[in-house]
Amino acid sequence: MNTNPPIYILAIESSCDDTGVAVMHNDRVLSNVVAKQDIHEQYGGVIPELASRAHQSNIVPTVEVALQKAGISKHQLSAIAFTQGPGLMGSLLVGSSFAKSMAMALDLPLIAVHHMHAHILAHFIEEGQEKPTFPFLGITISGGHTQIIKVHSHDKMELLGETTDDAIGEAYDKTAKLLGFPYPGGPFIDQYAKEGNPKAYTFTKPKVEAMDFSFSGLKTQIMYFLQKNSKGNPNFIKENLADICASIQHTIVSILMDKISAAVAHTGIQSIVIGGGVSANSGIRKALYDREKTHQWKVFIPKFEYTTDNAAMIGIVGYFKYLNHQFADLTTVAFPRISV
Repeated sequence: MNTNPPIYILAIESSCDDTGVAVMHNDRVLSNVVAKQDIHEQYGGVIPELASRAHQSNIVPTVEVALQKAGISKHQLSAIAFTQGPGLMGSLLVGSSFAKSMAMALDLPLIAVHHMHAHILAHFIEEGQEKPTFPFLGITISGGHTQIIKVHSHDKMELLGETTDDAIGEAYDKTAKLLGFPYPGGPFIDQYAKEGNPKAYTFTKPKVEAMDFSFSGLKTQIMYFLQKNSKGNPNFIKENLADICASIQHTIVSILMDKISAAVAHTGIQSIVIGGGVSANSGIRKALYDREKTHQWKVFIPKFEYTTDNAAMIGIVGYFKYLNHQFADLTTVAFPRISV
């Protein structure tokens, strides 16, 4: 019989433009609330100053809703976990300052969490699913990050490769803007790609050594391609939208699969765990599942609710750190850039 007292962790995620608050009971999610910021859509991207101001407005009510949905009071909490970085500095400061204040007021331990670790370890949230076994390859694909990480344990990770310029999500969104889609445009490319021919147009894949990525050159190549063809036919994009999207997606997915294959060959590890907002992309999911059949990879893809920024993934890392007594103190600061 387990006589250990339950662990309740309040987790706060504020790395970019979503204010996330979750309550964990050990490794299970009791609530996972996200307050989104629609104001950025009119600007075609996240405006840091507006994001931090919105976090200030959202964080108190979001915490209240998360506690209510979890059915516990703040006095039952065991610790407060928060995103330390990487992310937008102003946004991180709102979350970290609130977490410190709440931990101090309630005399609770404070836990600092690496945002990218959380995307990978979200797979360990207990929902009755099969979980990865160590070591595995963690692939973080989001609007701000593209990394291949060798994950030795919950708290030991080794960076194998990363983007040298644009992240994969940034490449999707910037390309989508060229096609006239609103922000964020990546999901629109994914949607139209399902209806098009992925071999209709050919784009050259960038030559980058080892397991690193580069997407800025591809974005520029697509821009010139669209300009050239639209000059002769002003309706070129509209008339060929599905094929253009399918060809762009095919190229991006192919780049990603090439790099993962290189990492598998380098490490001998065939367990692939992806995380981050772009892991919701249907083309990437299909390509990974195809590799399970053809290359004997073991693929782990998160539920859609854990792909984008959310506090439950911060909470699961907070839980593991709590068990190991890996606590922060009130001098802990947020870092917009922080290594794996």
